[in-house]
Amino acid sequence: MEAIHQKNAKLFRALGDPNRLAILALLRSGEKCACVLMERLDMGQSAVSYHMKILCASGVVTSRQEGKWTHYRLSETGGQAAAALLLQLTTPYATQERCSEAEGQSGAAHRQPKGA
Repeated sequence: MEAIHQKNAKLFRALGDPNRLAILALLRSGEKCACVLMERLDMGQSAVSYHMKILCASGVVTSRQEGKWTHYRLSETGGQAAAALLLQLTTPYATQERCSEAEGQSGAAHRQPKGA
């Protein structure tokens, strides 16, 4: 189970940085060369490369080489998987018990010790 949480954490790490969110916003209009990202974001090559490595590892962005330049684009399947994961993680189970319901059934589960 821990491996799936590590994988999911990569996605949220990728989305948790303002620079990477700016990159995603730029990629919404289509594929961009790293040189375009560098210019529009006023970042150096190493910074763009760092952020793109994280975005690609998350599955949200894909890349392709053309000569010495790398071109990046949003991954449709990566975006769909990210949206599905967020929905899954934020949707309660229909049969999930609430604390007050559990207390009513077990009684002792939420009682404070005597003298507290």
